[in-house]
Amino acid sequence: MVTITSPKILNLALQGGGSHGAYTWGVLDRLLEEDNLTIEGISGTSAGAMNAAALLEGHCKGGNQGAKDALEKFWLGVADLSTFGFGDSSSFQKMFGGFSFNVDYSPAAALTDAWTRMFSPYQTNPFNYNPLRDLLSKMIDIDAIRACKAIKVFICATNVENGRTKIFSRDELTVDALMASACLPFTFQAVMIDGVPYWDGGYSGNPAIFPLIYGCESPDVAIVQINPLTRKGIPENPTDILNRLNEISFNASLISEMRAIAFVERLVEEDHLKSTEAARLKKMNMHVIGAEDELSKLGASSKSNTSRDFLLQLKAIGRHAADQWLTANWQNIGEQSSVDVRQMFLD
Repeated sequence: MVTITSPKILNLALQGGGSHGAYTWGVLDRLLEEDNLTIEGISGTSAGAMNAAALLEGHCKGGNQGAKDALEKFWLGVADLSTFGFGDSSSFQKMFGGFSFNVDYSPAAALTDAWTRMFSPYQTNPFNYNPLRDLLSKMIDIDAIRACKAIKVFICATNVENGRTKIFSRDELTVDALMASACLPFTFQAVMIDGVPYWDGGYSGNPAIFPLIYGCESPDVAIVQINPLTRKGIPENPTDILNRLNEISFNASLISEMRAIAFVERLVEEDHLKSTEAARLKKMNMHVIGAEDELSKLGASSKSNTSRDFLLQLKAIGRHAADQWLTANWQNIGEQSSVDVRQMFLD
């Protein structure tokens, strides 16, 4: 554990990314070991929403240790659903020299990709069965989360009809809201809530930062980054092109929000804001807990790999990344950003 000098308060922004969300599990598992670190609010999208719900459900019943236990229970439950994923990597991937758990070149991944391009989930899954719904219904106590006010929660989904971000707060939280946040349109039918169809929140906010700015007191936001911002080289085969397009699409909303944050930050620093409205603005301290070197080795198809070994490896990567981040940046929490927003997201 890091050397504690004073209590710290942090907000968390959790990206979506399928089974790569187990990386976030590892990050959270390590952060929850710091008794002097208080989490004020969490904004979660897709897998990030699942992590947020599991953490809150456990925390409201058993504090930090309860949150750690609930996260482990959830992800091991996901591993039990591995028959719905691609399992481990195939010999095809190893022949191409890929990462050991990457499955982009496996026959199952190629077949599934082609299948989803020809048929919609309304044709292939008319009863809209999703094993994740059953898992959430059994493991996540929505009533307990709604009754617990210790940590604020904001779950992001995308309104299919107008493309806008929908934020579900604690009082609006349901299993449907969680399912909406993780609804991939080529795999599952849109989730209907109050007559409105929703798709994965990653299309409009991955994750959404603004609820943490306006809904929380702490100016510190740590983004737990799953999707690589930078990938050197030009993708040349169809799989790599599609993977990179997905990464760019799912990072676009985050980059837009960070551009706005950087713009306001510059106005505040240069004292350009004089009106009474300016008093509502606050300087944000932005942080990123990422592991691009490791996660960039994984293709998009591996986000459906729910094998236990893969999830545990991602957890280990996340714990290590969080441990390094805490050691290097504990003193920055509450004081200043630990990442140059303009350089990382804009330049």
